[in-house]
Amino acid sequence: MSIRICTLIKWPTLFALYFFSKATAQSAIQQYQNLNFSKVKITDQFWKPKMEKVSTVTLPVCIDQTAVKTPRIRNFEIAAGKAKGNFKGIFYDDSDVFKALEAMAYSIKNHPDHAIETTADEWIDLIAAAQLPDGYINTYYSLQFPEKRWTDMSMHEDYNGGHLIEAAVAYFDATGKRKLLDVAIKFANHFSSLFGPGKRDWVTGHQELELALVKLYKTTGNENYLHLANWLLDERGKKLARGYTWTEWKDTGYAQDLKPLKEQTEITGHAVRAMYMYTGAADVAALTGDSGYLKAMQNVWEDVVYRNMYLTGGIGSAGSNEGFTTDYDLPNENAYCETCASVGMVFWNQRMGMLTGESKYIDVLERSLYNGALDGISLEGNKFFYGNPLASVGKNARRDWFGTACCPANIARLIESLGNYLYGYNNENIWINLFVGSTAIIPVNNQEMPMNINTNYPWDGSVRITFSPQSKADFALHIRIPGWAGKDVVPGGLYLFKDVPAVNFVLTVNRKKMPYKLEKGYAVIKREWKKNDVVEIDLPMEIKRIISRPELKANEERVALQRGPLVYCVEGSDNDGEAWNLILPANAILSAGEKKIINEKVITIKAMVPVLSVSKDGTHVETHHKIITAIPYYTWANRGQSQMQVWLPEKIKDVKINR
Repeated sequence: MSIRICTLIKWPTLFALYFFSKATAQSAIQQYQNLNFSKVKITDQFWKPKMEKVSTVTLPVCIDQTAVKTPRIRNFEIAAGKAKGNFKGIFYDDSDVFKALEAMAYSIKNHPDHAIETTADEWIDLIAAAQLPDGYINTYYSLQFPEKRWTDMSMHEDYNGGHLIEAAVAYFDATGKRKLLDVAIKFANHFSSLFGPGKRDWVTGHQELELALVKLYKTTGNENYLHLANWLLDERGKKLARGYTWTEWKDTGYAQDLKPLKEQTEITGHAVRAMYMYTGAADVAALTGDSGYLKAMQNVWEDVVYRNMYLTGGIGSAGSNEGFTTDYDLPNENAYCETCASVGMVFWNQRMGMLTGESKYIDVLERSLYNGALDGISLEGNKFFYGNPLASVGKNARRDWFGTACCPANIARLIESLGNYLYGYNNENIWINLFVGSTAIIPVNNQEMPMNINTNYPWDGSVRITFSPQSKADFALHIRIPGWAGKDVVPGGLYLFKDVPAVNFVLTVNRKKMPYKLEKGYAVIKREWKKNDVVEIDLPMEIKRIISRPELKANEERVALQRGPLVYCVEGSDNDGEAWNLILPANAILSAGEKKIINEKVITIKAMVPVLSVSKDGTHVETHHKIITAIPYYTWANRGQSQMQVWLPEKIKDVKINR
């Protein structure tokens, strides 16, 4: 019978039938879904000011750079017939317009601003007018080489299209306006007319369309977009992907094309491309129940986190390929650690958490969010890092903009969409993943559950959760117990506490200790909840010394400091201009203090330590003791160029002394 069916039904149809049957199995593999940002109001003392800063400072910077100081919007004006001229810029510049629009969409929902919305609508009008009748949209090709469309898989046509789709979904979700969504649908249908089962192969050089198509499927309900995302993932391993250079063309690991995705066990190549692809794979797995994707991603995730991730949650150590090299190759001063890669780690780990219900993925998400990603934007919101090293001799500086400008809009859209990452739910359970002051209404057990979180996290470990249901409700509350609050710095043991702490968090309901179970890293309380029930958890905020596995040679005989989820560094701005002339011995007493960096109130770490200096006559080196100050890593390089180190020597090692 199966043979007969195969002969009677054409392959694309059979593919669709098979895929549809799997798509109905989503509940069997995904443990929970995230609560959409539009259902969450951030009230947090740490994050709300940052979101407002993005709305009032960062987005105007992005708009100015996109529409005035660079030709990105001008290219759309020309393509729309509103102006005359030639394309200027880089072939992927359209994507920066779309990422900025996505950030603007979140901002309009979080921080309504008529001027921002008017600008967004004007851009959308241009984009719609620039789209060709067949649905194609890409100003680089349409203005210069229309005959070369879809001839070079390295040229980001689909990458640009993916960011168009993400922006369209976000804008529709935030405003209800569908003009950009219609443009995105038309583009996706155009792509689908050319590529897919029985059509042309397409192994993109820069993944992004996969995850975007899943978002489009969720918004429209059109299963073809989910089928197409799955097909793009299944194209990996044909060794057809292309890069910009001959070396990249030969090294298909650069684009994660060495093996079929379901056979991949190791991380390779470009870090951002990998993160976007694995995020898309997790999305498809959640909707299809495909355990092959899940198994592969678990294997690759372990390779990343166990052997190839920085303490900050940053990834991609090498600038040569903007990505991965060999296991444990994690230099500090020369670390690449692109901001976009840390943003991608947040995306991917969120999806892995939803798939498995395991807190270890959210632990990594939190590490990347508060450290590797947040470091990418200045405290004032107007300057940026592309790469995020863990040591500097004083030559690193934040910049106003970049020629390749993916990072500013990327970190802006992440911060504005923070509400997407706080809560998870299914019909009988609620998950608290991140401790961010907020209010939300979560559907559970066939009713809506209003709730509120109050906290001064990450400076304080006290978290208060209040429920306000109209009627009593039975469900299980899952509260993440961060690995750093227990015995695990990170999953897999790449980084370890020098002195293993005890697990001593306190959890109460209505001020009484309540029995709970520890499941998959969550404290789970199942009960009947009523109005004004209050859950309080107090997480320890001790200062902790961290060491690395011996294979990580860059950190040999060095120690890092962490308090709560925050990684710390020593910067010259707080220490007489120097950060390389000190030793942090094991007997140094560490204490918490308070400080303002620009306008950011932070908790610092202080210690009396030996420092080295050159004698006044320049004939010898002297040792004396002084109090040094360590600051949260995300706050460094906000007061000009200065020395910095995350990993501090316990013995005289790599000391640099200013004279």
